[in-house]
Amino acid sequence: MLWIAIRMLTGDAQKFYGLLFGIGFSTLLITQQLTIFVNLVERGASGVYNAPEAEIWVMDPVSRTTEVNYAMPATALDKVRSVPGVEWAVPHLRAQASVRTKDGDLEGVAVIGVDDATLIGMPARMKEGEKSVLFAPDSVVIDDTGTTRFFPAGVSPIGERLELNDQRAVIMGVADAIPSFTSTVVLYTRYSNALNFVPGTRNRLTFVLAGVQDGVSPAEVAARIERETGLKAQIRENFARSGIDFIIENTGIPTNFGITVVLGFVVGVAIVGLTFSLFIRDNIKQFGALKAIGVTNGKIMGMVGAQAGLVGLIGYALGVIGTVVFIQVFSANPFFKGFYIPWQIPLVSLVAVIVILAITGLIAIRSVLKTEPAAVFR
Repeated sequence: MLWIAIRMLTGDAQKFYGLLFGIGFSTLLITQQLTIFVNLVERGASGVYNAPEAEIWVMDPVSRTTEVNYAMPATALDKVRSVPGVEWAVPHLRAQASVRTKDGDLEGVAVIGVDDATLIGMPARMKEGEKSVLFAPDSVVIDDTGTTRFFPAGVSPIGERLELNDQRAVIMGVADAIPSFTSTVVLYTRYSNALNFVPGTRNRLTFVLAGVQDGVSPAEVAARIERETGLKAQIRENFARSGIDFIIENTGIPTNFGITVVLGFVVGVAIVGLTFSLFIRDNIKQFGALKAIGVTNGKIMGMVGAQAGLVGLIGYALGVIGTVVFIQVFSANPFFKGFYIPWQIPLVSLVAVIVILAITGLIAIRSVLKTEPAAVFR
């Protein structure tokens, strides 16, 4: 009986391909939009991910993320270093500045000052050059996404000069960094240089990055820092989550992507429902003939379920493959750098496909169950 059901389905090529298109398009839209949403909001934590050595981030109590922060007095560094359980602590500066290129253009950049001695606070990997290039006078390292904003394709930024706060800055390397949520150009330099590159205020220290001693949990040391210094201390995972939550709570991104996902679901129900109903209506005589020779309603439902399952399986596979191809094709675009498909998203899409097929299948099969076997002889 299942073979008969499949032959009935594939025998009507137009409706069969229409069902595949409906499921495939819905799967593609849901999977692609959820993938972009997840990767986009995760960039709210890019500042934390780009400083992999830091186990604890210490900041002013009003600071919320790496981008929304308030500077502390320089004495905060010594306070953190004096807390039991802290193995090391280094200064970290993050500030906005305007840079003038050699062509005279004015661009906004993010300046990140890393520890002078250890260079803690730099991304783990370099695309061009070594981290040690920062020990050269007036040297900066630009993130690889920023090079596409400042320089034409194929032009190496190494050796190019910039003007920051009336100070000369020379690009000596390119960092392989996770782009920020706003895709701002990022310049890394030593903390002492950053103090000259960024317009001065009374307090300059943005964060203190700390590591913990062996045998002590970061959460315990963070609580101890807060208790003894009055500053805010968060472990790496919690601070990264704070950056993601800030974007979700303060932007319209979840709403916009949510609307698109819902539309993908509604379009799937509409296309598949209409096409499946037309298919059942055109084959109502065949189903009536099967009932006339003794096929029960239970077997009829099994046949329709097999037809829906085949369409769902093929359409779902096409949609997921389409999303993978989309990510691969646009991987060279800086906006899509590092994008990946979390394993939970295909599961969400699969559940959506099952719900679409369940709704449309139940609607379509009602006419079959109501059909009298004698109708085929009229």
